Amino acid sequence: MPNPLDQTLFAQTPIVPREGRERDQQRRRREEEEEEETQEIELGLLHSEAEDYAQGPTSLNISESFDQQSSAPLLPLHTLDTDSGSPSRHSMRPKNRISTPNRTSSISTERGENGHAGGNMNSHMEFRRKRQSLDGPTAVAHLMARESFSLDNEPPSLALDGSSRTQHGIWDLSIKDRQNFILLVLLYFLQGIPMGLATGSVPFLLKPHLSYGQIGIFSLASYPYSLKLLWSPIVDAIWSPKVGRRKSWIMPIQVLSGIGMIWLGTQVEAMMTTVKADGASVIWQFTWWWFFLVFLCATQDIAVDGWALTLLSQENISFASTAQTVGLTAGQFLSYTVFLAFSAPDFANRWFRTVPSTDGVMTLGGYLTFWGWVYLVATLGLAIFKREEKTFDKEGIAEVYKVMWGILKLRNIQTIIIIHLIAKIGFQANDGVTNLKLLDKGFPQEDLALTVLIDFPFEIALGYYVGKWSSYFSPLKLWCWAFIGRLVAALVAQGTVMIFPSDISHGIPYWYLFVVVGENILSTFMNTTMFVAISAFHAKIADPVIGGTYMTLLATVSNLGGTFPKFFVLKLVDTFTAATCFPPSTAPAAQDLKSELVTASFSCALEAERLRCKGGGGTCRVERDGYYITNIICVIIGVATFWSFIRPAMLKLQGLPLRAWRLAGASAP
Repeated sequence: MPNPLDQTLFAQTPIVPREGRERDQQRRRREEEEEEETQEIELGLLHSEAEDYAQGPTSLNISESFDQQSSAPLLPLHTLDTDSGSPSRHSMRPKNRISTPNRTSSISTERGENGHAGGNMNSHMEFRRKRQSLDGPTAVAHLMARESFSLDNEPPSLALDGSSRTQHGIWDLSIKDRQNFILLVLLYFLQGIPMGLATGSVPFLLKPHLSYGQIGIFSLASYPYSLKLLWSPIVDAIWSPKVGRRKSWIMPIQVLSGIGMIWLGTQVEAMMTTVKADGASVIWQFTWWWFFLVFLCATQDIAVDGWALTLLSQENISFASTAQTVGLTAGQFLSYTVFLAFSAPDFANRWFRTVPSTDGVMTLGGYLTFWGWVYLVATLGLAIFKREEKTFDKEGIAEVYKVMWGILKLRNIQTIIIIHLIAKIGFQANDGVTNLKLLDKGFPQEDLALTVLIDFPFEIALGYYVGKWSSYFSPLKLWCWAFIGRLVAALVAQGTVMIFPSDISHGIPYWYLFVVVGENILSTFMNTTMFVAISAFHAKIADPVIGGTYMTLLATVSNLGGTFPKFFVLKLVDTFTAATCFPPSTAPAAQDLKSELVTASFSCALEAERLRCKGGGGTCRVERDGYYITNIICVIIGVATFWSFIRPAMLKLQGLPLRAWRLAGASAP
């Protein structure tokens, strides 16, 4: 007997002509094909994660994970078996199930009797719209942050289809982002002013009066930038909600920096005179003043780096590094190259004066005072015209230090720290002594500034191409190639010093000027290549969850590796140098003597003794130049450590999966 319900349903079902049924079947087939395509795309996205955890000790509900971790919630797959027990419109059967041993979790594709899955076209369109949340940096960071995400593979591309992003320039930014970009450039530029003086100009101004060992003592003034990781958690954790998280530090630090530069500007000329006259007794006091100024700049840098991550919109966050590069480079270039040229009397007499003078266009005291007032004016403008978005997200200091300690305990991190601390020993004599040695031999200060000026555009252009190369070659292989090139550059630099012209009474020959420029470009190119390559590797291995702390730790160790050997290398130059002052055969006139007449031979290896010898009418003959010996020792150490430890270790680190650099992954069996 027929079921009354069936009869009712049959009676309510309209009779469709044959042609209409065929069109409906074609439409359903098209829907099925589109539906299957969507399923294949989704399964492809999850394939690496599902396979990775199918045999692992932990479990993962992939649909839950995507819903919870993505920047926008995803519509659950219509093909997922939710085990809810609710009946479906068609007879369902699982197509594929991937499970983990410790937890019930599956991806299943269910089809109806005609082969199509539940749901309709509108639901799939909605799913595709919500899938777009995966196509952004926030979602990618979330996916990479999870221990479960393909740590054995490369980081995911931001584009699902593998296509590259559309590149745009600064003028394509929104007005707000453009204004914030200019603000960042200004803040980084202000940092570069005292840094360019402390690491560039002041050592060159002191070199004619101090030994290499005393210059090494002054190099300690740049250490705060290599040690700022020690107090960076304090800057991130302590601030006033009324003023703003970053302005709470930037404004008072800039006020202190401005006042310090104004005061130092009134005292620095007298300090420089005292240092030149008796460097051994006052060099430490002079160094501590600059150390304090650099400490303020390093602290400001911590706050500005943190603010850069929130000032720019998420899609334009990459311009933060551009602002840092442009600002710091411009500030250091102005305080180093431009200031050295304009403070040189010969440069000023040649280009700006008709009546010669013994002073340059700029003085160190006037330069410091001017920029001290600029600091104060910039801080006042920042306080009045720029409001920081309020946030109440407080981070605990203890938690950040705990994370840092956890990173330091990773075996691979310990290996790369050792590499960073010893890798730059091979180039220290070239980086820290070569230009000083050129000045020592009589290379004019203004000509040295000119070579740096010529080198500047090459540094920018070569940095661009190195960035492109780092996308084609593995970063650490590129770093290893540049390491060898930098050792070669150190030998080329020594050869450049050795062929210094014996007669410069008519100025430096043009051919030698070109040689110095070429040597500088070679050294800069290799240095830039190593920097870009290792920065790319740091960005690759850093855990996105603690990316700031991770990157700061690696960058700090890398900077420290280039800072701490300089003091010892400069000391070695003095230690290995042997020179003797011989008295004049004929006593010069009393008015020609600048110091006591030399009547007996003595060692003039140090700068003070050499000046006393020259002022007393004697002749200082260098019997053994410590620069050559120190440079060769550094290169030998670089070659030995590179082939025996650094290169094998770097290539091994390059082949490790991302899991090896994660705190959670390191503890997993």
